[in-house]
Formats: sequence, C-alpha cells, structure tokens
Amino acid sequence: MGKTLVIVESPAKAKSISKFLSKNYVVKASMGHLRDLPKSQIGVDVENDFEPKYIAIRGRGNLVKELKAAAKSADKVLLASDPDREGEAIAWHLAHLLGLDLNEHSRIEFHEITKPTIQKAVKNPRKIDMDKVDAQQARRVLDRLVGYKLSPLLWRKVKKGLSAGRVQSVAVRLICDREEEIRNFEPEEYWTLVAEFNCDGANFKAKLLQKDGKKITISSRKEMDEVLKELKTARYQISEVKTKEKRRQPAPPFTTSSLQQEAYRKLGFTPKKTMMLAQQLYEGIDLGKSGTVGLITYMRTDAVRIADTAQAEAKEYILGNYDPSYYPEEPRKFAAKGRAQEAHEAIRPTSVWRIPEAVKEYLSRDQLRLYRLIWARFLASQMSAAIYDTLTVDIVAGQFLFRANASTVKFPGYLTVYEESNDDPEKQEYEEGCLIGNLQKGQVITLVKLEEKQHFTEPPSRYTEASLIKKMEEEGIGRPSTYAPTIDTIQARGYVVKEDKKLVPTELGEIIVALLKEHFPDIVDLEFTANLEEKLDDIEEGKASWKEIIRDFYGQFAQTLEIAEERIGKIKIEDEVAEEVCEVCGRNMVIKMGRFGKFLACPGFPECKNARPLLEEAGVNCPNCGHMLVVRRSKKGRKFYGCSNYPECEFISWEKPAPLPCPQCGGFMIEKNDKEQKKYLCINKECRFSTVVDDTKSS
Repeated sequence: MGKTLVIVESPAKAKSISKFLSKNYVVKASMGHLRDLPKSQIGVDVENDFEPKYIAIRGRGNLVKELKAAAKSADKVLLASDPDREGEAIAWHLAHLLGLDLNEHSRIEFHEITKPTIQKAVKNPRKIDMDKVDAQQARRVLDRLVGYKLSPLLWRKVKKGLSAGRVQSVAVRLICDREEEIRNFEPEEYWTLVAEFNCDGANFKAKLLQKDGKKITISSRKEMDEVLKELKTARYQISEVKTKEKRRQPAPPFTTSSLQQEAYRKLGFTPKKTMMLAQQLYEGIDLGKSGTVGLITYMRTDAVRIADTAQAEAKEYILGNYDPSYYPEEPRKFAAKGRAQEAHEAIRPTSVWRIPEAVKEYLSRDQLRLYRLIWARFLASQMSAAIYDTLTVDIVAGQFLFRANASTVKFPGYLTVYEESNDDPEKQEYEEGCLIGNLQKGQVITLVKLEEKQHFTEPPSRYTEASLIKKMEEEGIGRPSTYAPTIDTIQARGYVVKEDKKLVPTELGEIIVALLKEHFPDIVDLEFTANLEEKLDDIEEGKASWKEIIRDFYGQFAQTLEIAEERIGKIKIEDEVAEEVCEVCGRNMVIKMGRFGKFLACPGFPECKNARPLLEEAGVNCPNCGHMLVVRRSKKGRKFYGCSNYPECEFISWEKPAPLPCPQCGGFMIEKNDKEQKKYLCINKECRFSTVVDDTKSS
C-alpha cells in the first residue's frame, strides 16, 4: 500500500490524528486557509458575474510548496478540513492548489477526533460538496461587497478606519436599539401585596392576584390604601387547594449558541474564550498513557442530534451508576430549531465514560470547567425528567383572591447531574419549599400581617454577550461560526464597549447605525439579513444558484450606494471640550474615543501631540494612600479601578468599589453581583464582612 497524505487545518489536530493512523499515512496541517480574496482590493469582478479573484495568502508560500511536494510523493490525498461550509471551501481551495481532480473522492469528514471515527473516515472519502462550497463563496462575496463598498463611503463621509459588515452592522443596531429603548423608558409605579397567614400554628405567604375575578393592578399609594381598607375587616378562607405532579424535562445537549450562553452565565467566559477552549478540547488533549484524544465533538453546530452509539453509551453509564428510574422509558430525541444541519451532532463528550475527574490532571482549570459543563449537560439530556409535587392554594377575602404556590422535588432525575441556568429567575412559577400540608378547602385561616411594597418598572436590560447571541439566534442573524467573531469585531472597531459585563454603544456606533438606517435600511434590517441567511442555506441544499443570489442583492445595493454618495454630506463628530488645559500649548483639551475608551487629546494635533487618559472618578478614595480611585482599562479593554496617584501608588481593584467603608473594620469594600443580588464585601481577609444591598429589581 502506498502513502496517503491527510491534510487537516491545525497542527494540534494533525498531531492527534497521526496517532490513530498507520505509518502509511502522513498527516500535515494547512494552517487554515491558503487561498482567499486579496486584502488590498475588493477581489470580486462585478462586471464578470461576480467572479471571485482568489490569491495565495501572503506568507504561506513555503507551506504551499511543502504540501505540493507531499501531495506529489503520495499515492492519495485526503482533505480533512472542518465539517462545515468554511471547511468545505478550504478543501476546495486545497484541491485547486494541489491540482486534484474535483471528481475524485478526496474529502473526508468527521465530527470527533477519536481512533474509531478517524479510521472509519479515511476509509469512506467522498467528493467535495460544491453546494457547500458555493454557499460559503456566496457568504464571502456578499460580505466582501458590503464591506469593501460601504466602508470607503463611511471613510469619506464620517472618518477613516471605519467598517461596515453585513452581520456586524445588524448586531450594533440591536445594541443601539436597546439603548434607545432604555433612554426613552418612562418608569411606571406599581404596588404588590403579600399576606402572611397562620394555619394550625404554621405560617405561609400568599400574593394578592385578583379582584372580582380579574387581575388586579395597583398603581399608587392611594389605590393601595383603598385595598388595605377593604381588607381590614375581611374574612380569609381557603377556596381551592390543588396538588399535582409536574415533570420538568432536561435541556438538549449543547449547540454552539447554547454553549456560549451557558458558559457565560455559569463560568463567566466570553464567547471568544469559550470557542478557543472548545477548539482545544475538540482537537485533542494528551491524556498520558491513553495518548492524544479529542474530548468533545465538533463545536460549531446548530444541531441537537445525538449519534445512536453515544446514546447507547449514555444509557449504559446511567444504568451502571444510578437507579434504573434515572433512565427514561425511551432514548431522548430532541427536535432541532429551524434549518439546523442534521448531518451534524450536538456538542457532547466523545465518550461519556471519560468523566471530568478522570481527565482533570491533563486539563487546565478553564478547559476542565468547560469540559465538565459539556459532559454534565449531555449526560443530563439523556436522563429521566425531574418530578415535582406542586401545591396551589387560593384564599378569598371578600372580592379579593390571594394565591400561594410551592413545589418540592419528588424525584430529582436529571437534576442530580445538571441544572440549566435561567436568565430571568422571576419567571419561576413555583416557590421552592413546601407549604404546610393540612390545608383544606373551606378552612378559615388567620391573617398575621399584610406587606405592601412599592415598585417601579425598569427598562429592558442592556445586552450581555450571551443575551446578544441568544437574540441573534432567535432572529436568524448569522450562524454558529459567526457569533463570537461578530461580537469581537464590533468591540474592536469601537462601536460598542463593555461596561459591567453589558454591551453599550459608543457615540460612533450610534452615528454609524443612524446613517445606515437612513440610507441603507436593508443592511441593518433584521428580516432582510435573516432572509439572506436562509438563501445561503438554500444554496447549500442545492436549491439556489449562488451567483443568482448575489445578482439579486447587488442590483439594489449598487443603486442605494449611488444615491447615498450624493445625499450624505460630510458628517463631523464634534469632540467634547474638556475643562483640562493642555500643559504643552495651553489649548483646552478635547475628549476622544479610543480603543480602550475615552481619552484627552490636544485639539492642536498634529502640531501638538499631547494626550493622556481621561480619568473618570470612581467616587471612592484609595485604601492605600487616600487619593481618588479612577476608572481605567486594561490592554484588552477590561475595566478596572486604579489609584489616581499612579505610579506612586499601584493599588488596583478589578471589582467595583462599594461607596462606603466596611462598618466592622473600616476597610475597603467591593460590590459583587450574584444572581441578581447585589452585595458589598470587605476585602480584609480577617474581617470578610458582607451585606446584601436593598437594590431589588422589579419586573
């Protein structure tokens, strides 16, 4: 048997795969793309039916020579790039560079890097899927046309260095729209009333829900006083007691989107960090005597399908480690949303027997935390439902109805392994814990007290990286491979900054979105962008021609460009004049926005190049030297709090300072937010005083 050359994308993957194949196989890495559209020009021949002009990527010449030489000396070449559209396009580009026949079966695909899977893949090559390639070409050309035609317009009309993108502009629009909602929000007053009752010596609480059979809304102190007056002489009697069993089903195993969201909520990882760690787990970890093994399946997927072999393995594990009642009557099948690629699988461990504790010594702390999350979510998805005993008690008082809900876990099921986090804890239907169990219909009970509380409605929350991904997925904006890069790009461009883990548009971001809304409504229209994604799916499924999709898009886009060029005047972003005076030339400094936030600069640039950080005071003095603490940003853009007397004083805090010193020791306090609960915590290790701040969010 002659030599077979296998080309993968990364050296880590090459190292893993080479250990699973015989000496007749040579495994090399292409380092991702070797051919692409040029950076220096648009690279799409608009006059020649949008023909792309691909060139070899600069700096990869020696690698191309090496791969050509290896291909020439091999009897067979197998292209093993990632199992998605981009991976298919990389395989196609490699075939062109190496002179391979596109009709040959030279493409192999696998969704996990384990010995059986790799050995099976090399025995079952197929042709390159040109529908997938064309779908990727269409995305690349669309994005290039928008970026390289629209960005220069922004340079001319606003300022140099700006960029616009088909998906990134919509993401910024979502953030700007949310900010506008927050600005325009007018709080509304409302009141709630909770009654505490006593029955046979035990107390429980119930919430006022209705009056005269209709939902009650109390909007002022006056209205609340009227309700309290009516309730003053009321007789409280139980009108209904309902008990029932409620089943709670496990969440499906992870997709790219749900993994990024859950890793953010549970582990505090950014989408970029999550994908970096997932890539490492997928490509392979050296497990000592077991060798290098991929620990999870492919991490760019929108499918929730699980292979039969993986389900069988999970069943064996559950029945071997838990009571039989922890396994459902039938293996679970999860329905995919929209047009998920069912050829793909969900993200899962390559072997459920490889428990997190067994591989702990071979993983970094963050790799282990992510692997444990993926492993637990998959195992839980294959387990029995959790069963709750729920109790609902209605209490009537004249025209008013109070209701108490409670639940207790009767059978934990999948909750033994994993519980999905919730973005909105207030959506919980039942309170944890059990009401007293001897309540009877018709029973008269004693009122202990009524607790009225004033609230004000709050504006919608700003997006976090996780909630933005959730919104993009719901709206059909982008695909699994684009979420993390899009969020990274809009921050790098200075359109959005992160404050207290929330995404906030900059002035520049809002100006760009306003301009695009007025002159390029389609580019920032959610439905239009989602429809384009659907058309890319059509191309992949062989239902549409990629050039026809481009032609349809570009005709209208080109006309809009021409009109915008004429109508848009020069937009000048006026710098805010600061009180600080330039110590070099005496002019008043101006506030500018940079990559790491706002800074002070002399308006006399380039004659005077004086600039310095804009110090935003934190309102708290430094615990070391007494100078004011100020807000600063790290090189990666992360906010922290440092002493204004730096470098003489090097005190910093990554946590937001509390406004008051510790009441116990007088030490420095920081602010911590834990599951919607704000706390102040003393950093003095000998004290560690903490207190919950009464800053409850109203719904």
